[in-house]
Amino acid sequence: MEEIKTYLQPGLELVNNFINAALQSDIQLLDSTNRSLREHPGKMMRPMLALLVAQAAGIATPPPEDTYRYAAATELLHNATLLHDDVVDGATERRGLPTVASLLGGSAAVLIGDYWLAKCLRLVLGARREADRVLRLFAQTIGHLTEGELLQMQKAASADTTQADYMRIIYGKTASLFESASMSAALSVGAPEPTVRAMGDFALNLGLAFQIKDDIFDYEEDASSIGKPVGIDLKEQKITQPLLCALDGADAATQKAIREKVKNIPDHPEYIADVTAFVKECDGVEKAGKVIDSCTEKAISCLEILPESKEKLYLAKLAEFVGRRKK
Repeated sequence: MEEIKTYLQPGLELVNNFINAALQSDIQLLDSTNRSLREHPGKMMRPMLALLVAQAAGIATPPPEDTYRYAAATELLHNATLLHDDVVDGATERRGLPTVASLLGGSAAVLIGDYWLAKCLRLVLGARREADRVLRLFAQTIGHLTEGELLQMQKAASADTTQADYMRIIYGKTASLFESASMSAALSVGAPEPTVRAMGDFALNLGLAFQIKDDIFDYEEDASSIGKPVGIDLKEQKITQPLLCALDGADAATQKAIREKVKNIPDHPEYIADVTAFVKECDGVEKAGKVIDSCTEKAISCLEILPESKEKLYLAKLAEFVGRRKK
């Protein structure tokens, strides 16, 4: 990842320039909060994906301005959803720092998230190539994000999440934005339609693998080593891939009993330890890892349409990294 970041550094600086310019405001509270958030930008995974796709799929060297606009817009949309998620989840910390919601309140966090979303759309509308189609892609993604979160809330209350439900949830929550980031990048360089579609499929599978890996972290024992609290998903009654894999090998009575425990975790937090033990006994984490491997293989197969290049190699390495990352 460090090698890829170094390789993409000039492009990432251009992306950051677009983001920083878009977020400037003469309202001191908004401007200072935006600058504080920008000091801790996270992995920048989606802009990295976009820049690699643009360079691997296009004939323009370097990529046009639209590539950086769309990559910046993707990151703005991603962070807008995080600001909103922290309100929904009641989260007090993100990336090791207090959330905007915990510092300024939920209302301010929602409004600032809306501001980032507005600036995302403004960046897209300022592009020269395929702005209408990319805007439709982003609008579709916002719909998927909302549906994914609401379906997850619905299923958490009933504890009846199926594998199909889970895949729809993580597509909406995570993979749909990866997909839009990749497709918009391919569109920005005038890639042919089969390549645009293939890059969308690549990113979709990459996003699924990314979220499954995140869900596996919830069953890790050492929170300090992965950079996030553990046990949060179960506390919120979320049935994710490790638990689904464990349930898949259990008899009907055991499945019913475990789901009942998940459903009653708010009143019996001690059930978290019981469910976690069940997942470990049934090798749920290892089996979930195999689902990641399958997603990774599908993602890499989508790259066959691309000509050989350093960027194509890095896309494959990015797919492999997502499933093996430690935090």
